[in-house]
Amino acid sequence: MKLQFGAPQPGPRALETLLDDATARDIVTARRACLLSILWRQRGLARPALMRRVEAELGRGCFGEKAWEDTFQRDMKAVKRALRAAGHELTYSRTKGSEGYVLRGEPRLHPQVQAAIHGALAEIDPRQIRVYARLTPAQRFQQGAAISTLAREAKQAQGT
Repeated sequence: MKLQFGAPQPGPRALETLLDDATARDIVTARRACLLSILWRQRGLARPALMRRVEAELGRGCFGEKAWEDTFQRDMKAVKRALRAAGHELTYSRTKGSEGYVLRGEPRLHPQVQAAIHGALAEIDPRQIRVYARLTPAQRFQQGAAISTLAREAKQAQGT
């Protein structure tokens, strides 16, 4: 069933809620939504990098154990159709050093991602870098583990 265009629509929140439900129930929809989201934020990723990012989100083997190449190609065709319907063209660049999927006419990073990176770089304090450089490997590991634990706890708190 397709929505009747021209007729009153429920709005983007309702559709987003249905998509969230579909991605939670259906691995195909989840993979495709994940691919779309990744490609919207970052361009220039080839198949291996895209698959690793999707698997990091959805779990290893989400493309299947057999025929994963066919699965990836079908997913990418669906993503290309979705982007085309929204007025964007997803192509594959074969330029040496810049291989990967790109949105024609768009920068390699979404402007919001670029702004976030610039903001993060502006927050770097050279004094903190010098202090970190003096830490022992054990202290660095302990700090990394503490940050990971904090992030995991924050993510769990959001989910409940």
